[in-house]
Amino acid sequence: MNKLKSIFYFVIIFGAAIGILVWIAGPDDISGGADNVVSAGNLILDEAFFDFGNISMAAGVVSHEFKVINAGDGEEVINQIYTSCMCTEASFVTEDTKFGPFGMAGHGFIPKFNGKMGAGEEAIIKVDFDPAAHGPAGVGPVDRVVYVFRKGSDKPLELMFKAVVTP
Repeated sequence: MNKLKSIFYFVIIFGAAIGILVWIAGPDDISGGADNVVSAGNLILDEAFFDFGNISMAAGVVSHEFKVINAGDGEEVINQIYTSCMCTEASFVTEDTKFGPFGMAGHGFIPKFNGKMGAGEEAIIKVDFDPAAHGPAGVGPVDRVVYVFRKGSDKPLELMFKAVVTP
């Protein structure tokens, strides 16, 4: 009986230690604060962060649209988009065109494309998140990123979101 009790205590302590390590190593808060406007070159995002809040796996895919504006005098080109996780897809949408959906790098080929934006034009980066993609292990808080690359730049715009996934 003492051996069983010792094993029980070991499992409890080991589990607590793993939980603490996961919590310490987890991502920082990406909420972005009050100033949520981001720019790269002539492109301006009206927001770089979105909080879906609590979402249910049973309710299916949720979406959010991030608006991108070309505030410059010349043309800007978005030429690549990819996501931080296979549960997330993103599309580039203008009045005339739609490219995507694009997924996670490493889970298939992420093509270059030619998403042109004239001076003063707006586009949408539509982000779809599937809370059920990870199955029951995916319950809890999530933070994801969509990387948007401009032609001629190797530093992406980062669109971030978070959610708390429930069954």
